[in-house]
Amino acid sequence: MFRPFLDSLRRHGVPASLREYLDLLAGLKAGLSDWTPEGFYHLARITLVKDEAHIDRFDRAFAESFSGLDEIPVEALINEVSIPREWLEKLAEKLLTPEERAAIEGPGSFEELMKRLRERLAEQQGRHQGGNKWIGTAGTSPFGAYGYNPEGVRIGQHESRHRRAVKVWDKREFRDFDDSVELGTRNIKVALKRLREWARHGAADELDLPGTIRASAEHGYIDVQTRPERRNAVKVLLFLDVGGSMDDHTRRVDELFSAARAEFKHFEHFYFHNCVYEALWKDNNRRWTETIPTWEVMNRFGRDYKAIFVGDASMSPYEIAVPGGANEHWNPEPGELWLRRLRETWPDNVWLNPVPQDHWQYTRSISMIREIFDDRMAPLTLEGLTEAMRLLG
Repeated sequence: MFRPFLDSLRRHGVPASLREYLDLLAGLKAGLSDWTPEGFYHLARITLVKDEAHIDRFDRAFAESFSGLDEIPVEALINEVSIPREWLEKLAEKLLTPEERAAIEGPGSFEELMKRLRERLAEQQGRHQGGNKWIGTAGTSPFGAYGYNPEGVRIGQHESRHRRAVKVWDKREFRDFDDSVELGTRNIKVALKRLREWARHGAADELDLPGTIRASAEHGYIDVQTRPERRNAVKVLLFLDVGGSMDDHTRRVDELFSAARAEFKHFEHFYFHNCVYEALWKDNNRRWTETIPTWEVMNRFGRDYKAIFVGDASMSPYEIAVPGGANEHWNPEPGELWLRRLRETWPDNVWLNPVPQDHWQYTRSISMIREIFDDRMAPLTLEGLTEAMRLLG
């Protein structure tokens, strides 16, 4: 029954053997899974994956084999009001010309947007499509899916289309970046090597050839000398934006992540979405349940760390400037305040942006992030990496 799944695992590079496949079947027969998609996922992962480096490959194979298995209804609550699923079913998609988009006005402020959403939830009684007021689909209302509004709340839509949503109703899961990616990392490593501070530490287990020659000449016999290995003493914190519009840049960020892990001995990474707020996370599979307070990260790592932020900085300006403006949760303090705190904690900092530099001027939020970082933003290209290493050095 699950033979195609086993074949998919092998195509994605997960070394699952027949023995492990039989263990999975035995676990199912013994009732170790609760017969839900999530229960089967965890049983399959624990029996078929023997190395955590293969978890991301397993997830891709699982998604390929069981795509659409678990249809979770879109549910949301504001003041205990539910949005029925049929309101958000995609029957059509709104496609507008640039001129028609320009003629559509947004609510004008974050407070007005939230006020209108509360009013719609209280008043609306049924499904709507193609309109400009109610929660629905394929319209110009600020609320719903598969339409267009310059400032809106995306509800029930699989992924970003225009990158203009102020709030995203649906809870999403993002995968971790894969540090096993090697294609294209060689040149990135060359660029990162510019950020080096050599120091010798650890046990004296490396041959000191000049010292051995000198000591042997002085003593008249071969006198082998050793010394601690010379290693890169630079300490790096990597903050990675994941999900949403960053999905377009996953491969390049994968390559950067892989190269950075290989190049720096003192290296830590954390994830955020769009802008940094009061919490970060290490594992995107548990991003809603195992967050790390940003204050804790700031207090754990000293000022000698160099902070590198990677993100397209493409979001609603409210996400940066307004309390409560965060895309997926209600943030008590604006993102700008957290970014300034992080820059003050680690004065050696830079923002790497995968968006082509000649496009930056067209996105207001990119200009805002550049201003917060005192123009310490570089494109995620080899030339940009060289410039970023110069700024950090």
